[in-house]
Amino acid sequence: MGSNLAVNYAEAIAMVLFATGFANLLLQKNLIKKIIGLNIMDSSVYLFLAVKGYITGRTVPIVVDGVTSVEKYINPIPAGLVLTGIVVSVSVSALMLSLTIRLYRRYQTLNLDEISTRLKKEGL
Repeated sequence: MGSNLAVNYAEAIAMVLFATGFANLLLQKNLIKKIIGLNIMDSSVYLFLAVKGYITGRTVPIVVDGVTSVEKYINPIPAGLVLTGIVVSVSVSALMLSLTIRLYRRYQTLNLDEISTRLKKEGL
């Protein structure tokens, strides 16, 4: 196990980050802290994909000097997935933050339990 952990340290770091973000998402009452936890989880997934997509000794898939052998290049799919995920993550974060601002303006708190209690009192 020791040698596997030493070789796969980036994957282990990605898993620790994911667990940290997930715990933050579940345990925090503050909406901003929940959004930060979700962003930590997103980043850990991108790290994991980037690490899994990289192959030591290979280069980016841009044909230069006439080299067209597949064995010389890394797989571009994980990089494309990471870029797409980042775009989606930024959009989702912006939407969550805008909804959090609306909730704060209405209820004057970011505590999810307090907002839920007030919603029950309002009958919604």
